[in-house]
Amino acid sequence: MSSRPNILPYPFRNGWRLRWNEWRLKGNASLVLSGSLIMLVGSLLVAGINFGFNVAMARLLGPALFAQATAIVTLLMLLSAVSLSFQLVSAKFIARNTTRSGKAAVYRTLQRQAWLVGIAVALLLAVAQTPIAGYLHLPRSWLLTVLALGMAFYIPLGVKRGRMQGLCAFAPLSGNYILEAASKLAIAVVLVEMGYGVLGAVGAISASIVAAVLLPAPQSGAPEESSDAEFIPASFREGMQAIVFFIGQVVINNIDILLVKHFFASELAGVYAAVALVGRVLYFAAWSIVSAMFPVSAAAKDEEDPNKAQVLLLPLLIVLLMSACFIFILAVFPGFIIHLIFGEGFSSAEPLLSLYAVATALYALSVVLITYEMSRKIANTGWLQLLFSGALVLLIYIFHSSLRQVIEVQIGLMLVMLVVVSLPFLRMFTSVRWKEAA
Repeated sequence: MSSRPNILPYPFRNGWRLRWNEWRLKGNASLVLSGSLIMLVGSLLVAGINFGFNVAMARLLGPALFAQATAIVTLLMLLSAVSLSFQLVSAKFIARNTTRSGKAAVYRTLQRQAWLVGIAVALLLAVAQTPIAGYLHLPRSWLLTVLALGMAFYIPLGVKRGRMQGLCAFAPLSGNYILEAASKLAIAVVLVEMGYGVLGAVGAISASIVAAVLLPAPQSGAPEESSDAEFIPASFREGMQAIVFFIGQVVINNIDILLVKHFFASELAGVYAAVALVGRVLYFAAWSIVSAMFPVSAAAKDEEDPNKAQVLLLPLLIVLLMSACFIFILAVFPGFIIHLIFGEGFSSAEPLLSLYAVATALYALSVVLITYEMSRKIANTGWLQLLFSGALVLLIYIFHSSLRQVIEVQIGLMLVMLVVVSLPFLRMFTSVRWKEAA
């Protein structure tokens, strides 16, 4: 029985096969892709639930009380830098250790430290509640005491989530985020309807954190310990690197809203807040891709992974495609999106949507590169990001004649940061190509 002849010359056929074998998804790259899809779906569900929480609280509390709840949430976001730092370090070193005993030792050490830090942060928040409440214009300072109860659990929650991330247990990790968001929404609605007002909303935030901590975590799937296995403990330098990274991230993601509120009238500040709320959907989606990439990259050894470039290039490509689609949709349908979400009162935000999305996309691509480098070694890019966050504050202070100019400042600065953090990778890939050619 004859088969159809291959009309391509043999060298070309062979080269095509080699290219397919080189670029098809194997091992780590396949794990990044599947994990990215799980985390992306989970992040979209969490974003939807959190949006429902904001809408429900705005309707049930009214503008004045909702402003108090929003201030508490903003404070929680600023303090999240500590929890996320523990999560990043936990994920990295649990992924790097190859035995159950090694993973368990890292987890126990970080969990003990996290409880100490969590209790310290809670006590500090409780002691300083009066001046903080005065700065945030909160009429009742004891709301911060309720938040402090949740903060005692919030730092250890970061270690727990880092363990799931380091084990590449992306489905349970995504489920943990969903549980926190869903329980926050359900408890808040019940408590506010019972007449507890903003106290019920803040209490729901703390209760949801406790619920996420109490949810059982998956067990390690690592092999039993061998006598020659090397234990890799978490280091202080890694913790400092993570803290520096997340401080820069928190500043870049939040400082523009605070500065716009300072420089512009309340109506314009509200328009900008709406634009930022839509634009940050893209960043949260991109962060879900980073969450899947980080433990896989941290666990991989260069000499064992001939396709290691895919662990970086695949997330970059996914984030780039997501960004292009997101920007296109906001550019083509700005009026429909604004009216659907916020109503006609925010129509002046329409021309700003796609611009803000461009700034977010540039930053998201930088974060992929920064976190990849952090997963492999002690990196200086975290300090570089912190430097750019300071430059962002300075430039917005200088250039803020309009909301559009504020966003243009961010686009220019994020473009420069992307170019700077890309240079080491461009040199690396260029040197690899020259070696292959030689």
